[in-house]
Amino acid sequence: MNIVSLFNHSFVQRKNKTAIIFGNQQYSFGELDTRSNQMAHVLVKKGLTFGDRLCLYAENSLSFIDVYIACIKIGVIFVPVNILYKERELLHIYNDAKPKVFISSVEIPGEIIKYWDIKILAEEAKHESTKAIEINISGDTAAAIIYTSGTTGASKGAVLTNNNFIVNAVNLITCWEIKEEDKLLLALPLFHVHGLANGLHCWLISGCTIKLLERFEHQKAAEEFLQFQPTIFFGVPTMYIRMLDFENSVADQIGSLVKLFVSGSAPLPPHVLEAFKEKYHHVILERYGMTETLMNISNPYIGERRAGTVGLPLPGVSAKIMNADGKEVALGEEGELHIKGGNVFKEYWMREEATKNSFAEGYFKTGDMAICSADGYYTLKGRKSDLIISGGFNIYPREIEEYLMEQEGIAEASVVGVSHELRGEVPVAYIVPTNGSIDLQKIEENCKKTFASFKIPKSFILVEKLPRTALGKVQKHLLPKP
Repeated sequence: MNIVSLFNHSFVQRKNKTAIIFGNQQYSFGELDTRSNQMAHVLVKKGLTFGDRLCLYAENSLSFIDVYIACIKIGVIFVPVNILYKERELLHIYNDAKPKVFISSVEIPGEIIKYWDIKILAEEAKHESTKAIEINISGDTAAAIIYTSGTTGASKGAVLTNNNFIVNAVNLITCWEIKEEDKLLLALPLFHVHGLANGLHCWLISGCTIKLLERFEHQKAAEEFLQFQPTIFFGVPTMYIRMLDFENSVADQIGSLVKLFVSGSAPLPPHVLEAFKEKYHHVILERYGMTETLMNISNPYIGERRAGTVGLPLPGVSAKIMNADGKEVALGEEGELHIKGGNVFKEYWMREEATKNSFAEGYFKTGDMAICSADGYYTLKGRKSDLIISGGFNIYPREIEEYLMEQEGIAEASVVGVSHELRGEVPVAYIVPTNGSIDLQKIEENCKKTFASFKIPKSFILVEKLPRTALGKVQKHLLPKP
């Protein structure tokens, strides 16, 4: 069985039910099935076959969903690309995934990446057959490659199978009690597993109705809630922080409509959970997942949602905490969290050694430090590496550091995450100039041309030297506070 088999519960049995609202457009599940069949015919006519990779660089839209479902239906491996990425980042994924096709909703500068315009494809699809293309796709078939940065700064593609997506969606629908009669407001980007694997899959399988937003705009968010009247909302901490600014009367109305608020992709500060509870009369459900594993651990829908924790392992997920010697620690002791289950990815794309090094005795080594309480609640204590999570997006400092050291006038560079009230963390760059001075404004402008906005250092600080150990490793905790 593949994940489309579960989508068919909605495509066939709920074909006349309203499936999605996007802007002023509205479609039933049957119409979505038809649209994706037509898009599948377009892709096949353009030469895509089973196992080929297709990169999609686009903002949230109906066409994004059409392309994604079409890929799943014909066994083409879907590779979503962060719409905030710039040429340097795009080229890495393009050269690594080696897609047969790169589709974009925006103009990509230069001639290096050849791409198709998604708007043109959507027009072509209108004239194609509405019949499904019959092809044998199993649960073990790769469905997507989603890129996640590595500690070296080189982005790696996590290969996720149909079974990975099935296990994740069935767990969430069951544990979070997502029903056909629910209404899901989704403002998460679909290029991220939070929006794709949680949002789209839970919607398509449960048969609830979704309102998809192109992005979360806090100035318009209150109106979206009141107009659509959702019962479920998936968000990241930054969104919930913004929602604390809503008028109390608006918060009361929203709180009376929604049965479940879920937060993920970055740690939710306990004080935000408490403030939200006071204002909306709801305890946000915090959970924990990764690109490589989808959802691992979750606070319960029924039961205590414990502030500061990510809850209990989901059904079929095994978790243990290991010390540096590879031995399991006692309850209450800190160590690295290891995960095993049908949710865990197959491999890193074309990186056999990285895949091998990421597993121990069948468990995926998450790189997250954690402790487990006597009653089974897990609390994350930070990254084993120096990952920065800003507004739900992962930033690995090495990628930025390597670029900075390519710039004229920079001898050394180190990037660290510092606390930020809205985004959780933001990157700050420490720079050692070659000749005592440097044009920091120019360096910042270069970064803005090169990186997605969330990766651009919040500030650039000149230092005489970087503190290092005897073996030359930078001691980031000894850098001066910004």
